[in-house]
Amino acid sequence: MAHICLEDLSLSFPVLHGGSRSLKKTLLARAKSTVAAKTGAVGGRMRISGNSAEVVEVQALFNVSFTISEGERVGLVGHNGAGKSTLLRVLAGIYETNEGTLDIEGDTHALIDPNAGMNGELTGRENIQLFACRMGMGRVATQELEKDVEAFSDLGAFFDLPVRLYSSGMSVRLGFALATVPRPRILLMDEWFMAGDQKFQDKARARLEGMVDAAEILVVTSHALSILRQWCTRIIWMESGEIRMDGPTEEVLDAYEAALAITPV
Repeated sequence: MAHICLEDLSLSFPVLHGGSRSLKKTLLARAKSTVAAKTGAVGGRMRISGNSAEVVEVQALFNVSFTISEGERVGLVGHNGAGKSTLLRVLAGIYETNEGTLDIEGDTHALIDPNAGMNGELTGRENIQLFACRMGMGRVATQELEKDVEAFSDLGAFFDLPVRLYSSGMSVRLGFALATVPRPRILLMDEWFMAGDQKFQDKARARLEGMVDAAEILVVTSHALSILRQWCTRIIWMESGEIRMDGPTEEVLDAYEAALAITPV
């Protein structure tokens, strides 16, 4: 059975101190460290003085634990920087964790960036053929995929032009059409994937809902609480990289909305 299990999972990112962005300061610090090493200072170990080599660690996730079982539809909410998108990327395998354990059973597909895997030098049609090759699709299936994506993306003559010439909206339509082809057991989706004008959203809704319905587990981040109320059976409320509340959709979202009313984000 498909499942996701996290136990005491933490993730931090090293960030160079602002002072290290100065080339002059960096070179000066390296010169000082070289002199220190040659003169045997600090036991011969290199030492970089000043603030130019300071590294600040940003704690993105802290002791996150939960289990998601087959059949669950889980929404992640929280203000910008709360850790929800970072958590989604951990589940997708994009970020490796520093501490804790992560156990995922079932093939996973992440809808995070519609343009992921796209080659700007190739045409829309060629990108589809490349995608089909990665998916192990045969010639007939590839041809059917081309027809489906061409009709959905509505690119006209641009379909056979390099993707680098596309507008952002055209790229999203092509990427969305391709990314919604797989039918994984575990579907991870970032709210950015639902971006676009109203015409695109209306056209994409049925296609996306079909993919959501086919998944055994859904994990989605969104500020659109109406979508979460419709799609999700459970909500995890993230705050400062930790879980503030985890429970039934209506219960958690009501509490979240009440908190937003008191402290708007």
